[in-house]
Amino acid sequence: MNNPWLVALTTIFVWWFSTGAILWRIRRADLSGRAAHMRSVVGGLPLLIGGYIAMANSADDTSVRGAHVAFLSAVSVWGWFELAFLSGVVAGPNRDHCPPFASMTERFLRSVGTLLWHEIGLISALILCAVLVWTGENHFGLWTFATLFFARVSAKLNLFLGVPRINTQFLPKPLAHLASHFRHARMNFLFPVSITVLTFATGCWMERAADAQTDGIFIGFVLLTVLTALALLEHWFMVLPLPDQKLWTWMLPSVEDPAETVAEPVPGRIPVGE
Repeated sequence: MNNPWLVALTTIFVWWFSTGAILWRIRRADLSGRAAHMRSVVGGLPLLIGGYIAMANSADDTSVRGAHVAFLSAVSVWGWFELAFLSGVVAGPNRDHCPPFASMTERFLRSVGTLLWHEIGLISALILCAVLVWTGENHFGLWTFATLFFARVSAKLNLFLGVPRINTQFLPKPLAHLASHFRHARMNFLFPVSITVLTFATGCWMERAADAQTDGIFIGFVLLTVLTALALLEHWFMVLPLPDQKLWTWMLPSVEDPAETVAEPVPGRIPVGE
């Protein structure tokens, strides 16, 4: 698949579908009980294992196929970590609500405690991605995972510091306590920096795609361009009054009493990123 427009549309579909699939499974597990969340994580292990195997096998493949495999393998690994986090299995030691009048320092420490195991897992996963592809010629799997990782860190920090819009529909029962660790605010100092960096990164990937000497490199950078642009869009969703949640709510099982709690954006939504 060498057509950049078709590649872009396919990437957007992967972002939308993978996010919806994870949210659907999490909602089904919520309706079935705590044990269902553990079954989801265990049942999703092929995503993690298969993703790493595919990434390693694509490390020396500089073709168009190699770029696609590397990209999808990173998304697969990322997807498993998102599933594990939203299931509450790989989250953090702190499961308590944050007191409403806690200081900034206390809020930060408590917030870190809610995400600690997940963050350690993602950092370890990023290191393993680097180890698997470092000696090869195809690093698109590593760059894809790194883009998802740093975009998600930015999103989490912005939610902690305060943004106007925080989606509440997608937070599952095991993570209901997260609602108290984020705050609504008109703006924070980090948001313009995040937007600027993501815009710059999108432009850099686009420039590298334009200068690519082979089809494989061209498609790889097109994939990164679209993914980073989606991460940028998800940041804008935190401030613009757009009903982005409707992209997925229509496909989710209904609940009698939806949790009115705070959820981070899911891309990486991929699931890029929530």
